[in-house]
Amino acid sequence: MALSSARKAAMAAVAVAALGGVSFFGASASEAAPGPAAHPASASASVPASAVAKRSVSAHRQAPPVVTRVIGKGRADGHRWSVALEFHRTLPKGYTLPTLPDGASAPGTSLLCQRMYIGGVRIDHQGGPWSDCQPVNGTNDPGPAGEMGPWGLHDKGTDGTRLMVANPEPDVAYGLITLADGHQVKATTVTVPGTTYRAWAAPIPDGQTITAVDQYDEHHHRLSHDTNWH
Repeated sequence: MALSSARKAAMAAVAVAALGGVSFFGASASEAAPGPAAHPASASASVPASAVAKRSVSAHRQAPPVVTRVIGKGRADGHRWSVALEFHRTLPKGYTLPTLPDGASAPGTSLLCQRMYIGGVRIDHQGGPWSDCQPVNGTNDPGPAGEMGPWGLHDKGTDGTRLMVANPEPDVAYGLITLADGHQVKATTVTVPGTTYRAWAAPIPDGQTITAVDQYDEHHHRLSHDTNWH
């Protein structure tokens, strides 16, 4: 049966309205179930500018300029101790790159600091706010890995209450320190979020000497054995 002009016009209007609905809801519908996809331009055009702005703000919040992670803390010889790694994504104001023997500045776009405290006093505080900091390149510089040593407030960590701090290789899950009296101290590796910088830290009581420092992977396989510390 032939349709009247008025009815044709009404059906055409319904069809246009239906197409408009597909265009507006195309992005969410294609995620919910398979089927004919809406035109990419329509899907992208339906994303509000406020949503893009929120994603941008969220990404900014996920990458703070300074990230600090406590590596270890506790009490030794009646003193509170703590060790933290502090990562600056960009070189902070007031910090100057060290000078190499040839007169050039050391390379580095970021800064990694090792903040160590015994009894509320920061180790090496006499050197200024950037002592125990080293320049690194971004979040994945392999340079710091492999470093280890004792730190203290007296005689460069050779006596008094000390802290043994290691910046281990990626596969090291924990360190185990054996003291002369047979006591063992275990320290778990902790990583700064969003980076590959990691460390473990353990206290060495006054009067104690170290007979061995061993490092293990997560399966408890020994990766290193060091008897050079005292």
